[in-house]
Amino acid sequence: MTGAGGTSETYDLAIDPTRSTLDTAVRVARLAEAAKFDALFTADLLRFDAQGAIGSQEPLVFVSALSQVTSRIGLIATVSSTFHHPFNLARLFGTLDHVSNGRAAWNLVTSSVGEENFGAGELPSPEERYARAAETLEVVNALWDSWEPGALTAGADGRAVLHRDRVHPVHHSGRFFTVTGPLNIPPLPQRRPVQIQAGQSEAGRALGARYAEIVFTSLPSLDHALDFTRGIRGQARSLGRADGLPLIFSSFHATYGATEAEAKRLVRERREAIDFERGRAQLADMLGGGVDLSGLPLDAPLPESLLPDVASVNRRRGRVDIFAGYARQGHTLRELIVAAQDTGHWAAAGTPEQLADAVEERFRAGVLDVISLSGLADPRQHDFVVNGLLHELRKRKIVAADYTGTTLRENLGLELPPRGGLHAEPGHDEGRLSVDVSGGH
Repeated sequence: MTGAGGTSETYDLAIDPTRSTLDTAVRVARLAEAAKFDALFTADLLRFDAQGAIGSQEPLVFVSALSQVTSRIGLIATVSSTFHHPFNLARLFGTLDHVSNGRAAWNLVTSSVGEENFGAGELPSPEERYARAAETLEVVNALWDSWEPGALTAGADGRAVLHRDRVHPVHHSGRFFTVTGPLNIPPLPQRRPVQIQAGQSEAGRALGARYAEIVFTSLPSLDHALDFTRGIRGQARSLGRADGLPLIFSSFHATYGATEAEAKRLVRERREAIDFERGRAQLADMLGGGVDLSGLPLDAPLPESLLPDVASVNRRRGRVDIFAGYARQGHTLRELIVAAQDTGHWAAAGTPEQLADAVEERFRAGVLDVISLSGLADPRQHDFVVNGLLHELRKRKIVAADYTGTTLRENLGLELPPRGGLHAEPGHDEGRLSVDVSGGH
């Protein structure tokens, strides 16, 4: 996977002391901004070799560096609430918002791996992780809101004048954190960076429905997307949120061909190259990690007795639900391993026009607001993405032709909530789709 958050090429760059591991990402960032992508997306996992090269670079440091070689494109960093303190998170993302002049976004994850690197205990349950995430967001938002408008003004000499009576402690005391505040950095350009949340388990959906401006999740089919979107937006409405929130963010694993036949050939070649023995381990991970698939025939369905109870799984329950569902539909082990190559994400193949049809179908159905694409570092893929798919989507008035504001929040059409409120007010332009460059997820 190529992108903004670290690729296999990062390791090639690391062995040359005269080059920066940022080199490829800088090239991708500049190409993406020239193509008017809304944001760069950096994924992260907190374990060695957990998912290829993902996690090879720390996202916040990486996108902070990219902020200095770009001027309009947004910067999305994936950071775990399970292994970070909210005061530090408020400062880190607040500083990113400052150094980028209002282009920061936080993709909140609760982490499914990496607990061995943060102490001797086991990974907390999803319910525990999401309870901590909810309190983290309460604290972070309170800290970002602790500066009233007018707390910092320009004096007659042009220097900053601090009005201390407009900066307030937050006095938070909760189950996980005690934080007095206020935040000790200046008020942010966006007031709050854009808030994205990744997760599709029951606990993850509840968190996203209450807090997220955008939810990033695995929706491999239109039926999955319809079911998920109706569910989470129904929860959001019951909490007093406006229709259309949160926005739905999907990763699009596209195989491009100049013709339909070429796209099908590329898919076939990729499948023929799969190492099915290694694929057993990958599928086992998609099923929660506690399933032994060794020795099972490739061309037979999985025994029902092997499929886990989703509620008993401690990691990535949304993915487990997807792949256990496939298995119960009678798909063979071989077919499941093939599907696992896209890790539960939306995959399609065809010409740019056919792929645009697939995107438009979800967009018109109201289940797609933000889409991530990848591969801009590869000249062939860049041509198909920028001059093919994006060109076609812009012809159909689905994707905007240019930036509409100076901050990421403005470009995504997300208005701020009232100070002290939980979530953004409606304001997203439902007439267009936002596009991000993925660093892999």
